[in-house]
Amino acid sequence: MIEELVRSQFPFFESGLRSAISEVGTFKEFEQDQELIREDQYIRAFPIVLSGLIKVCRTDEAGNELLLYYMRPGEVCTVSLICCMDRTRSRVKAIAEEPTTVVLIPVELLDSWMTQFQTWKEYVMRSMQRRFDELLNALDSIAFLKMDERLERFFRDRYRSSGSKIYEGSHQDVALALNSSREVISRLLKQMEKKGMISLYRGRIDYSPLCDKSY
Repeated sequence: MIEELVRSQFPFFESGLRSAISEVGTFKEFEQDQELIREDQYIRAFPIVLSGLIKVCRTDEAGNELLLYYMRPGEVCTVSLICCMDRTRSRVKAIAEEPTTVVLIPVELLDSWMTQFQTWKEYVMRSMQRRFDELLNALDSIAFLKMDERLERFFRDRYRSSGSKIYEGSHQDVALALNSSREVISRLLKQMEKKGMISLYRGRIDYSPLCDKSY
């Protein structure tokens, strides 16, 4: 089954690389809200997403989260790759936003695959460039955008990442993702609802209008 999933997600990989992933990779399923990577843990295997959606974030001492980026099918967590290269502890945590399947690759293969498979090297470099751009966007959002603008970007980014127009979660969940307070987020969400930008339900936010490019 892994071989079929790898072939469908990575048709650009060399056949030898796809075979290697199928042979050494471990297929694993995660439920929604289940943690894949913990902060301060040593990473012995890094995940490549086959299906689902994973959020990667940082937390402070008070438990507040800062969303860094999402991992979609066909993507790898580059922060975990860097930790693997340096043999350091993870500085982020990764949590399944929805039921997710991944293939776990032993860290000791990272270096050898970089020299053995050209398509793996290109894949890792492209992934790092993409994550670097996303981290810059996250930094720009914090530094230059007001909270209401950050909130709009949060939903639009989630739509681009998952294709979903519904957020299954509470106002507190959104506040944690944006490192804000529930009171502030609830007030801004109600303002957005009055403007017709979203619809609020118990434990669910419909942000379909924000996905309309003409909005």
